[in-house]
Amino acid sequence: MKCRKNAGSVPGAFRPVRVLLVTLPSIPHVDIESLAHFDRIVAAGAASMEGWRVQSVDLSGRTAELLGLDPRGSLFLGCALEEKAEAWIRDGGGLVFPAIPSLPFDAYRGTLYDAEELYAGLENGYDATPDAQIYAWSRQHDEKGDTSRTLAAALHDHAIADALTELPDGQPWIGVMGGHGIARGSTAYRSAVLLGRTLARAGHTVVTGGGPGAMEAANLGSSLSGYDDSVVDTALSTLAAVPSFCPSVAAWAAAGLGVRREFPGDGGVSIPTWFYGHEPPNVFASSIAKYFSNAQREDVLLRRARGGILYLPGAAGTVQEIFQAVTPNYYGDQATQVPLILVDIHHWTVKLPVWPLLQSLASERAMATSIHLVDTIEEAAALVS
Repeated sequence: MKCRKNAGSVPGAFRPVRVLLVTLPSIPHVDIESLAHFDRIVAAGAASMEGWRVQSVDLSGRTAELLGLDPRGSLFLGCALEEKAEAWIRDGGGLVFPAIPSLPFDAYRGTLYDAEELYAGLENGYDATPDAQIYAWSRQHDEKGDTSRTLAAALHDHAIADALTELPDGQPWIGVMGGHGIARGSTAYRSAVLLGRTLARAGHTVVTGGGPGAMEAANLGSSLSGYDDSVVDTALSTLAAVPSFCPSVAAWAAAGLGVRREFPGDGGVSIPTWFYGHEPPNVFASSIAKYFSNAQREDVLLRRARGGILYLPGAAGTVQEIFQAVTPNYYGDQATQVPLILVDIHHWTVKLPVWPLLQSLASERAMATSIHLVDTIEEAAALVS
């Protein structure tokens, strides 16, 4: 019950007001993201499209089927439709969001990316790939302040967020964060690979920020979880020949794709962003949820890693992720805490003294039980296993 001031009474007096709560009927919805799925539903005897959410499906050859269905309550996002079918849907109470022309990406895509899609055409140089072209598009339209770009990017990121929710979530998601500057062939890179491998072998889904360095290494480790130590050594030796994405993203990505094809496996999930155009996405994650908005990407990344987050040595970006994850722990109770584990005592107490500040924040709060500082990946993995 709410109260409001009674203008006709004594100043300062309040009287209760009844609030009528209306419960709207819940309409189940169906996500249709392929022509085969559409055909299965129609063949099963569907008569109404109420609750249908159809994303980026070419229905130009299904006009007859569409005209036989009641369109009320349906939503079509970026689908190819013949004029007669589109009019039928609109006039009958459905919504049609048309495809946006002249984009280097599908703003209504129904699935996440994979490395083969983002790096298609790599043999012609990185600039020829969809990943590079989409980044170039985002930079061009940012400079112009083009509101149509903002809308297209927002629609795309919404579609990516929706596709991300459709991934299986039975296994705990463990986040692995760390610097993009860790070179292939280094001891730190190998350690991150072994960490990702250990986590995957323990039944966790490894999720990273999707870039090079520590993030690539963790996804690679997950993808090699089904192989023995000799394969890990072979993969690391091959990759060490191209230690960084500088000066050539094409050479760096090509080396990674070669290892990925030779030793396929589940590399977990990565959530990169075009905001950091200088950080190309690593090729080892099996599912890539790439965003335009870095803020949204960071929020999704940290929110999905409910099993815990491990922080390998990094710089400003990693520090930001630490404190972004700390905030809900600081204000949360014991039941909402997510384990946050900093790896490398010297790095987090001397080089970048984050740990003392975390201890001060955690004093006499539930958060005190959720922050940890360790020196080895074995200790880190044990805290989330």
